[in-house]
Amino acid sequence: MKRIVCREPGTFELEASSAPTPGPGEALLRIHRVGICGTDLHAFQGNQAFFTYPRILGHELSAEILSIGSESGGLAPGDRVIVMPYIFCGNCIACRAGKTNCCRQMAVLGVHVDGGMQQEISVRSDLLLPAGQLSHEEVAIVEPLAIGAHALRRARTELDDTVVVVGCGPIGIGILAQASAIGCRVIALDTDAGRLAFVRKALGIQDTVLVDEQAAAQVAQLTNGDLATVVFDATGNKQALESGVRYMAHGGRYVLVGLSKGELSFNHPEIHAKESTLLCSRNATREDFESVRAFLESGQFPTGKYITHSVPFEEMIGHFESWLQPQNGVIKAMVDWTIP
Repeated sequence: MKRIVCREPGTFELEASSAPTPGPGEALLRIHRVGICGTDLHAFQGNQAFFTYPRILGHELSAEILSIGSESGGLAPGDRVIVMPYIFCGNCIACRAGKTNCCRQMAVLGVHVDGGMQQEISVRSDLLLPAGQLSHEEVAIVEPLAIGAHALRRARTELDDTVVVVGCGPIGIGILAQASAIGCRVIALDTDAGRLAFVRKALGIQDTVLVDEQAAAQVAQLTNGDLATVVFDATGNKQALESGVRYMAHGGRYVLVGLSKGELSFNHPEIHAKESTLLCSRNATREDFESVRAFLESGQFPTGKYITHSVPFEEMIGHFESWLQPQNGVIKAMVDWTIP
C-alpha cells in the first residue's frame, strides 16, 4: 500500500509500506477521503504544539471496513464508516463521566499517533460509526462539523440565542450553519472579507462584520444594543480570544473553541460586570458525531461549497503548500484515496 509521511516540517514523502495488521478490538479500514484541517497545515509548517515527526497526518476520514473482529458493534466488512479520531482511555475521570472528548490520556489520529493519510489503517472498532446514506465527502467532514456541534451543545445554545461566531474558517462555518439550523440569530465575524462573502453566499447569513476597531459597535447596532448571548471563538488567535467578550451580552456565555499556545488575559471588571460564563470546548463525543450525521442527512449543509479543493492522493504533495495561501480561497481541501 501507499502512504504519505510528513517526515519533518515542510517535507512530505509518498512511500510504499506493508498493510497494517489489526489487533484485538480493531478494524482494518480502507481510506477513501481525507479532509485537511488547520492541525495538518500547522504540523506541516512546524508550529503544531505537542507534535513529533515523522508523522502520518489525517484525522478527517471517510473509510470502508475491510475486516473487523468479534467486537464489531453491528458493523461488517464492506460497511462505510465515520471515524472518531479521538482515542480515549475509557478509565479516567473524564471518560467515566462520559467526557471522552477530554480524556486525560487523549491521543488523536494524525496528531499523537499516525493517521489516515494512507490506503489502509487499523482503528479501534468502538471509534467507528455507520455512515448511513452520507457520501464519502460528507463522511470526511463529519469530524470538523462535530467540533462545532459539541461547542453548541456545551454552550446549551437554544432557539432564542443570538450567536456571534468569530472566525469563518471550517470550524466557524460549521458552528454558524448548525446554529442557524437550530433557529438562532447568527452574526459572523472575520478579518477576511472573502470569508465573510463565502458565508453570505454559501450559508445565506446576512449579518457579517469585518473585524476592526468598530466591530463591537456594529454587533451592538445589529442587536439593538444587547450584544450576543453566546460568542464562539473559532480562531485560536490570541488577540481575537482576548477581545471576544466585547461582543457578549450581560449574562452571556463565551466559548473558546480555537486553541492558542500561550496565556490569555482578560479585564476582570469587564467580564465580572457581565457575570460572564467562560467555557472551553474540546473535540467532540459520539453524541456530537451522531448529531452531525443527522444534520448532513437532512441536506441543510452545503457540502459542495464547503469543499473548495480536492485532489487525488498522488497529487497532494504538489498542492499542499498552495492550501496555506489565503489568496487561494481554501475553506476545506480534501484528498481522494480511492483506488480505481
